[in-house]
Amino acid sequence: MSASRDYLASLDAWKAQRLANLKADSGWLNIIGRYWLGPGSVTVGAAADNDIVLTTGPARVGTLTQDEAGQVSFTPANGGDALRLALDKKNPPKFQIGRLLLEVTTLNGENALRVRDTQSKAPGAFPGIDSFGVKPEWRIVADWVPYDQPRGVTVNTTKDIATDVEVSHKAVFTLDGTRYELLATHGTPEAPQFVIRDLTSRDTTYPASRFLYGEDVTADTIVLDFNKAINPPCAFTDHAVCPLPPPENILPIRIEAGEKRLAR
Repeated sequence: MSASRDYLASLDAWKAQRLANLKADSGWLNIIGRYWLGPGSVTVGAAADNDIVLTTGPARVGTLTQDEAGQVSFTPANGGDALRLALDKKNPPKFQIGRLLLEVTTLNGENALRVRDTQSKAPGAFPGIDSFGVKPEWRIVADWVPYDQPRGVTVNTTKDIATDVEVSHKAVFTLDGTRYELLATHGTPEAPQFVIRDLTSRDTTYPASRFLYGEDVTADTIVLDFNKAINPPCAFTDHAVCPLPPPENILPIRIEAGEKRLAR
């Protein structure tokens, strides 16, 4: 099956945006640390006497305080007003101090500080991501099948932290006479996220998983374009926690489409 010129152009644009997102200030290439938070106050900065010692940035960044209810506030070291952070698991609050972009993430009710260096040289030095050649046959229109009631699923992560999610739909399709069902464990109704693994993980793709976002979602169909299967954040940094695929999403076939593992 040959790919149309428009489809190839759209994939090229998608790949360019994907790379730009990775290299952005809020991307995955410039993270310098991730630190669990507990009740009480911790100081943050590059000076050695801070509770959280950073590898770069100001000697004194400020103080993070987490109360017994798990709410977090930040007081800058320059004496500015305290900032109460609106914690959101899907959209963690971010704030910038000098060259540092700080973010408080939440997983299973536990908070962590993640720090990015917006002047890091890593994004500029990143060589890009190798991919399989485009295969139009791996753009599949699947059935989008709702469950009668949302289904609770426990998924593990790359840091061995189990998390509970609700699954409302499954994508169902047939390849070479075999039926497959994939669960969308994350994402949004407009872009359901599938965490998948296939036999290429043994030698060519990232071993833990790849991510695939559904497209063109209707009441009963969803497009799964495996040419857009991507490496998870934990392929780029040790300071990320990535979900692993549920058993249904571990496929006993080779999907030679999408991103390959990074060269080391």
